[in-house]
Amino acid sequence: MLLYGLIGLSLVLVGIVGLQFTYMFYLERLHVERKKYLSQLEKKCIGLTEKLDAADRRIAEQRELIEQVYPEMAATDEVWAEVIEDR
Repeated sequence: MLLYGLIGLSLVLVGIVGLQFTYMFYLERLHVERKKYLSQLEKKCIGLTEKLDAADRRIAEQRELIEQVYPEMAATDEVWAEVIEDR
């Protein structure tokens, strides 16, 4: 009778080990997928950073142009308040 109990216990332990291995492979796959997703996010972040830098340069160029054309308007930020009030 003890032999049957030990066989049953060993089968239960084998089942638990199989479940743990399955879960371990699942976690490994999740880890790989998250690394891919993180890599994609990093690439997208680099692209967006480049676009932001280009937009900042364009804004700086436009400000310089405004300062050259309208030097009295470039000195103050109150112009926007006047534009908003006129509308």
